[in-house]
Amino acid sequence: MAKNKTTETNASVEDFLQAVPDETRRSDGRQLLAWMEELSGFPAKLWGPSIIGFGSYHYKYASGHEGDMPLIGFSPRKDSQVLYLFQGFPEWEELLARLGKHKTSKACLYIKKLSDIDIAVLKQLITESLAHSSNG
Repeated sequence: MAKNKTTETNASVEDFLQAVPDETRRSDGRQLLAWMEELSGFPAKLWGPSIIGFGSYHYKYASGHEGDMPLIGFSPRKDSQVLYLFQGFPEWEELLARLGKHKTSKACLYIKKLSDIDIAVLKQLITESLAHSSNG
């Protein structure tokens, strides 16, 4: 069975953020780090080479594959901030409709710049995600 590449590391979150080449992405990343630490109550940890995660939960699929993942997290990618949030709660769609400029995929929320969105709605998304996640 394949080994999960996204595992918690001891690498420096600050060094990782400092190496983000785009100043807006780096600055927004520092702001997301502060909000996610505050809202989750967990310290930031680097998961794999590029995900800043907070807290963790254990999962196990019917196939037998299992592992650990952060409860919430983000990654400052080249084109946008990628947020990893639990999406299976009733208010998800309504909050997204009020968030501002963003994109979503099956498991991610993409935001180009924090200035494009309603910060209060983002904080509510993070809070609700934590409340409804595997350990919430």
